Order: sequence, then structure tokens, then C-alpha cells
Amino acid sequence: MNITKRDVLELRRRLTKNGCSFTRMAGCYVGGNQNRIVQFAQPFLGLADEEFHKYLEIARKVISGTPGGNLLELSLRADADADACRSLLLALRDSGLKNDGLLERFYEQVIAHYQCAGNYLILLFHDIYDVPVRAEDHAKLDESEEVYTYLLCAICPVELSKPGLGYLETENRFGPRIRDWVVGLPEIGFLYPAFSDRSSDLSAIMYYVKPGKNSQPELVQEVLGCSAQRTAAEEKQAFQSIVKEAFGAEQEQAQSALLHIQKNLHELVATRDEDGLPPIELTAAGVRDVLSDVEIPTTAKEQIAQTYEATFHDTLPYAQNLVDSKLVQAGIEREATLALTHKIASLEQQLADKEHSALSASAPSADDLPWDSSAPQIVLQVPTEKASRIQTQVIDGQKCLVIPVDDGESARINGVAESF
Repeated sequence: MNITKRDVLELRRRLTKNGCSFTRMAGCYVGGNQNRIVQFAQPFLGLADEEFHKYLEIARKVISGTPGGNLLELSLRADADADACRSLLLALRDSGLKNDGLLERFYEQVIAHYQCAGNYLILLFHDIYDVPVRAEDHAKLDESEEVYTYLLCAICPVELSKPGLGYLETENRFGPRIRDWVVGLPEIGFLYPAFSDRSSDLSAIMYYVKPGKNSQPELVQEVLGCSAQRTAAEEKQAFQSIVKEAFGAEQEQAQSALLHIQKNLHELVATRDEDGLPPIELTAAGVRDVLSDVEIPTTAKEQIAQTYEATFHDTLPYAQNLVDSKLVQAGIEREATLALTHKIASLEQQLADKEHSALSASAPSADDLPWDSSAPQIVLQVPTEKASRIQTQVIDGQKCLVIPVDDGESARINGVAESF
């Protein structure tokens, strides 16, 4: 990408009350049924302050965003249709927006190819910027280096204000507020020619897409004469869809794999940033590397790589555009939860082992065991050498166990010590 953040900021900084040099503005208000409600064209610098600042806010929004993210550099195609698009844009620029016929043609093209269900406003601004010479340290010098003449286009939604209660001054009471049509900030916009390396690039267009909005590929192809290009958000969404489709109905497995993939992409981008390396375009081979340590079937890995190659064969996305910070954070939290679960399970096992060892070491003696009617009713514990001297005798008609007792010996019967 040739357009840099510095190029964007240089143009954006000029759009102030004192720095703006727009010569003229033109517009067309389009209804939901694609009919033109009103058209206008007028000098810009003569607007009343309130109008001036509102229109300037819209123009500034088109020159915002992240180059390569939602601010794209589109290259004009080399075919007859693209040449016709370029000719119209150049004619509009060179006319200073004073040719009604050219404006009519441009509005017709936009209305035919801009996909919108509601009302919207097409705005065109004409500007002439004397690009100052810059020293090697980027200090601004007085001399003009180049005259950059360009068109800025903004397409803005026009919607009814929200209903609500308001103070009705003439009636001195509160009542339903009058709803009116309000122009919102642009969802699509462009600059032609592009401002690249502080110079005019007739072969490229700087194209703005509001985050989360459709990039309008038909408008890009048919009105601007460029090949459609995805925004960073659309690239991210397309990549996630590729991963999910590789698992079919197994979406739980797909989500687990996606979290691991996002972690690997994040680490790849972070490593390049730390090393001061430029952003890397992710090829199909790069995707295979990212998938190398993800525990999924080989068939799923290959399907992801092949579908990725087919989807992004025209324009490879930067790896950083595929990183979803929310999924990266979810993956970090998931790993922390799994690690904690494993640690708890390990500690519980260690505790169980210790309890088992303690119970084994402190197993009760026979005398301490509860009475069990199925067990022998007399339990004796004597030294091994004495066991052989125990005899069975019948005394007074009663069978008895006779245990010899030597001098100095004692016995405990049911926990009560007996001396002899």
C-alpha cells in the first residue's frame, strides 16, 4: 500500500475553519425509492459558520481511519469501462463541480449501483492544495512543491430523528417533538486522485468505509472502475467463516480451533511489531504454518488453507487484519480457566492420596473395630511365641481357651487392664 498514515494526516489537518480550501460543494439528496429529491451546488467558503462546520465534519470523516483497514487504496483497472469511470471523475475535478451535465451523470451512476434501502445524500467537494516542500526532517518550507487538485465524495445516510418529548415554546408545555430528516456521518467516501507520497496518483483512489458497514463492491467496480477490495473487518469475517465452514456441524470444535488460531496470529503480528518489521501479507502457506500446532484433523487444516487461497487469491490480507482482539482475549481467558481447572484437579488428587495414606497408617486395631455379628466373637492378640502355647480345654463342662501367663505379664480385656 502506497498511501501512508502521514499522507492521510496531512490532508486531514487542513480541514479546519482557517486551513480548509474547498472551492465548491455539490450534492444530491436521494429518497428510498431512488428518486432525486433535491440537487444543489454552491461555493463552499461562503457558507454560514454552522453549515460550514457540519459539512467540514462530514468531509473530515472520509479522511480518517486506518490505511489498509477501513481506508483502502483502490487501483483503477486497465479496461475500457474503468477508463470511462476515470474520465468522468477527472472531468468532474477539472470542471470544479460547475458542469451540471457531469454532475448528473455521476449521480445517475451512484444511484444505479449504491445499495441502500433508505434515504441518503451524495456530497462532492472540490479542493486545490498547494503541497509545500518538506525538508528531510519533515519541517515545512514555504515553497509549493505540487498543486494537488482532487475530489472528495461522501455518501451519508439521511434518517428521521428519534421520537420523543420536547418543550413546545409557543404553547408553553411539553409535547411530541417534531421529527425531521437528519444527515448522518458518511458510510462510504473517496478521494480521487489518491494522495500518495505527498503527490497525486491518478491510478488510485483512497476509499473510506465506515467500520461495520458494507464496502459496496458494486459501486467500487461500476462507478470507480476499480476491483472490489475487502475492508479489514470484512477480511476478518471472511477468514472466520472459512474456519467455521471447515468443521460443518462441529461448531464447538470450530470455536476451539479459532481461539487457538487467533492466538497464533496475534503472536505472529506481535513478534513482527517487536522486531520493527513491516506488516506481513498472509499467504496460504502462512495459514498452514499458523495451523501447524492446532489440534484438528489434517483434512480440516487443508480445507481451511485451500478455501483461504481461493477466497483471497486477488488481494492477500495483512495478518494483523485477521486478528480479532475479542477472540484473542477469550482464548487467553479460556487457557487460564483450563490451567486453573487442571491445577485444582491435581491438588484434589494429591489431597485424596494424602488422606488415603493417613487412613492406612492409622487403621484401627481389632479391639477398636465395631462389633460385627458375622465375625468371630472372640478376638485375641498375643505375641507370636505365645500363640503356640494357647490350648483348648473343657473345664466344668465348658469349653475354654487357656492362655498361659508368665510372671510380670499383664493383659487388657475390652480395654480394661488386668494384672495377675
